Amino acid sequence: MTITVKLFAIYQEAYGVPEAQWQFPEGATVGEVRDRALTEHPKLEPWRDRTRLGLNLQFVTDDTPLHHGDEVVLIPPVSGG
Repeated sequence: MTITVKLFAIYQEAYGVPEAQWQFPEGATVGEVRDRALTEHPKLEPWRDRTRLGLNLQFVTDDTPLHHGDEVVLIPPVSGG
């Protein structure tokens, strides 16, 4: 299945793009999206437990299942003013 991954802050810096299209097998979870990003860019590992996961405009837990066409958002903590 194909999902859209929206990347913010440190994730966007690592990938150099604001979003990507990724393929996952049926039964994959939102947590597997985050895990893929960490595997592809190990420098992101410190953000594992501080990244909020969004699915189709709602915050979810990492065990939430994915469906074809879903939009996943990886949101690390940010600061600013």
